Amino acid sequence: MSSSTSPPLLTRQQVLRALRQLERDDQPLPPSTVYDLVYRGRRYPPRAVAQLAYRLATDDATATWPLGSGAPTNRLLEKLDFTITTKRPTLANSSLDGDVAAQEQLADLYTGRPSRQPLRAAKGAIVGEPAATYGSSPTYTRHQAEQEVFLAPQKLDAALAGLRRRKNLLLQGPPGTGKTFLARRLAWLELGTQDAARTELVQFHPSYSYEDFVQGFRPDAGGKFRLTDGLLVQLCRRATQDPTRPYFLLIDELNRGNVSRIFGELLLLLEADKRGPAHAVALPYAPAGTHFYVPENLYVIGTMNTADRSLTPLDYALRRRFAFVELEPEFGPAFQEFLRRQGMGAEIIQQIATRLTELNQTIADDPDLGVDFRIGHSYFCQPPAQPLEQPAWLRLILEQEIAPLLAEYWLDEPAKATAARRRLLA
Repeated sequence: MSSSTSPPLLTRQQVLRALRQLERDDQPLPPSTVYDLVYRGRRYPPRAVAQLAYRLATDDATATWPLGSGAPTNRLLEKLDFTITTKRPTLANSSLDGDVAAQEQLADLYTGRPSRQPLRAAKGAIVGEPAATYGSSPTYTRHQAEQEVFLAPQKLDAALAGLRRRKNLLLQGPPGTGKTFLARRLAWLELGTQDAARTELVQFHPSYSYEDFVQGFRPDAGGKFRLTDGLLVQLCRRATQDPTRPYFLLIDELNRGNVSRIFGELLLLLEADKRGPAHAVALPYAPAGTHFYVPENLYVIGTMNTADRSLTPLDYALRRRFAFVELEPEFGPAFQEFLRRQGMGAEIIQQIATRLTELNQTIADDPDLGVDFRIGHSYFCQPPAQPLEQPAWLRLILEQEIAPLLAEYWLDEPAKATAARRRLLA
């Protein structure tokens, strides 16, 4: 067949242009039967995306995409470095797509099939891409981090070293010690920028499951159950497609979920020396022949509240995969300097530092509590700008947030709670 009768081919930029238009306009598309194109955590029917890209490229609103659904369109999109995934497992020799070979090739589902040579565009195709209107993320420096996190430089260095060595870091400490705040800043430090596109935050809870985190069947808008990738798989795919830059998964309140059930067999892949395609495993819900791995450039930072008695300790299998950093309440010079920069008066700063230090010592000395139950500094990090409002602001925090916590701590010893509250509000 001559080149003049060959179907036109798309470029990656033309497909990206179509995806951006779909994101911007939130256009409804007819659902696909078996396959989805996954882009920035959203799913699109591959042929519908190709159809729109083709019409934009040819500047013809009535043009018809010449390739069929399934393997022909999917192969073209995969060659343009887009990720195509199944919506549900299919049986061998299924007639859903008409191409069993394409199903067998899903072993490359999470690794991608990158091509360094973009496909040629048809003659006369309009391939110009409008300039991006979004700006780059602001940079984040070591100086900014030291101004915000109240950690000694040596402890900040130790946290970063643990993250780089193990690729998994767990920040643990009493409530209010800025664990989630620090987790995000550590990620920004490694990224060098406040790049939301390369960080994902999730909070574990008792109902959170493997199907939410990794992969499982979930109902769609039509009431049908479809195989859906969870947050971890989606982020790993993005990291795999961008191997020269780090990506971060931040897990808040990690020990509030059933960690062994949430991670399942992927506990193995979290280890620093079990990353990459050589250690890929088959996921329980995925189609036969497909494999998944955690890429080298994905880092995990979790947080854990040590004061919650309702939570069970982490098992040793998880502990040996993480480096641990203990966070403590920080009411010292760095915190006091931060409050001064916020415009807080010297008398209020002194009251906070003195009273909370004394209260934490009382809590630490109590044999039924201990250091894990001390009060953190994050309760006081957002003072009002007007100095005249600061005394009332401080008193309300002590009465409405700290005092109820003390009543809970000394539930069986109300006299202790009352005495501690009285000293706190004196």
